[in-house]
Amino acid sequence: MTGAGMGDLVNLKRFKKRAARERSEQDAAANRTHFGRTRSERELEEARSERARELLDQHRIDGGDAS
Repeated sequence: MTGAGMGDLVNLKRFKKRAARERSEQDAAANRTHFGRTRSERELEEARSERARELLDQHRIDGGDAS
């Protein structure tokens, strides 16, 4: 009856450090995808979003009875 009832012992300090390390790795991965782009990639994305904004503005209906 040695394995009945008791769970494994866990060092909480190690557990917290491991959890913090995993969170840090996830944050770093997110930052790499967000900030880790080349200048040309950023400029291309900015140009695409500007073009989409212009197209949307062209389809806007301006007038008093449009609401």
